[in-house]
Amino acid sequence: MSTISPDVLREKAIAVRQHAYVPYSHFPVGAALLSRDGQIFTGCNVENASYPLSLCAERAAVASAVSSGVRQFDAIFIVGEKSLAMPCGGCRQVLSEFGDLHVYVSYGDGQETKHFWLHELLPESFQLNPSSLE
Repeated sequence: MSTISPDVLREKAIAVRQHAYVPYSHFPVGAALLSRDGQIFTGCNVENASYPLSLCAERAAVASAVSSGVRQFDAIFIVGEKSLAMPCGGCRQVLSEFGDLHVYVSYGDGQETKHFWLHELLPESFQLNPSSLE
């Protein structure tokens, strides 16, 4: 795992949370995703009037990383504003595509941080064998 501490990830997630576009839920979330090589990719939630088209902070961070060619991760820190922002089922599945990782969840300025392994949050995740797609 990279030598970057969860505290650094928390600060990045808090910083990006302020950019969240949340006119419907008023529930801003920021996420900071740590790659195995020590890069940090951030994302915030972006809502849409057509709710299914909204983008969670976790998936925004993953999209940023993958767009940069990065696909190996060690940790993600997710920060809500007034309450814990546990990743939704869809985000858990998207993260699981890239293996098991540390998941830190907090709110505000870092009160009540909880730590999980992704496999604890999504046991028996759906997986395809890439060779079966050929």
